[in-house]
Amino acid sequence: MEQKNILLLCGGGHSEHDISLISASYLKDQLSADQGLNVFFVEITKDGKWREEKKGNCELNLKGELCFSSSQKEHLHYAIPCLHGPPGESGDIQSYFELVGLPYLGAGPEASMACFNKVTTKLWFESAKIPNTPFVYLHQFNEEGLKKAYEAFENWGQVYIKSSSQGSSIGCYFIKEKKELKEKLEKAFKLSPYVLLEKPIKGRELEMAAYEWEGNLIVTAPAEIITPSTAFYSFEEKYSQESQTETYVKAKNLKQNLIDQMKEIAKRAFKLLKIKDLARIDFFLDENNQLYINEINTFPGMTPISLFPKMMEENGHRFKNFLEEKIRENTRKRNKHEA
Repeated sequence: MEQKNILLLCGGGHSEHDISLISASYLKDQLSADQGLNVFFVEITKDGKWREEKKGNCELNLKGELCFSSSQKEHLHYAIPCLHGPPGESGDIQSYFELVGLPYLGAGPEASMACFNKVTTKLWFESAKIPNTPFVYLHQFNEEGLKKAYEAFENWGQVYIKSSSQGSSIGCYFIKEKKELKEKLEKAFKLSPYVLLEKPIKGRELEMAAYEWEGNLIVTAPAEIITPSTAFYSFEEKYSQESQTETYVKAKNLKQNLIDQMKEIAKRAFKLLKIKDLARIDFFLDENNQLYINEINTFPGMTPISLFPKMMEENGHRFKNFLEEKIRENTRKRNKHEA
């Protein structure tokens, strides 16, 4: 049987570059046991070059071939864009894959872009009447924007400031003092053209794995993230070895009717935004048992502390088998199309 050439793309040069490498190493381990797969582990370096771990510098041409400086070319059958943040979750690399006709894992360009932009996601939720955290958004750092920000702070007592198009809590600030507002708002605007202001929700932070398996959309039972009462779930709190955050693959003490409600909301959001293959969908559950969808991550982390693959395994589906099925499914479609 012919081996399938798989492009495993990671890095990207942005704030989550190193986290992407860890996730990609996990994916490589999952794929390496399948003798029918020939995996090219390619890092987009911090200076923008593409480098395969064994063969060196390379590039993806318009024929869907991986080209090396030695003039060697490898026809690719499938791509896994393990890129947290841009240019992966932003939809840029998916647009290029579409252009060269290369099947890939995860959401398409439009869905990726819509979910990566926190403001756009919120507006989709609002249009579909999906319950989400109260918010306002700003498109300029000026007097009018500052006025709206101060009004939000007065109404809510505290506020989250979030750059619209950044991942993993980059450009996110928890504001407890009004005097901090202007400075953090200016920082957020340096990272994105739009800024989201959200009302803090006191309660539990829950997340679910959503994935397509044999033609069906599956949503797992929720996992839970518990941060120390004094901590904000920042980039450092997520990934630092000193993190005091606790994670549970299966959240405790949730009634079945609440879990069913979460699953229904997660499925609605997945379908509304035209996501494919996989996503992690995050929720807040407040002290009055009111659910709020928080955000959607179209390419969840696969690090040792990441919950997505653990939730899938807890649900009875091996992540390795999921990857293999997606590769088979998409290469079959491509072969049929080319025939």
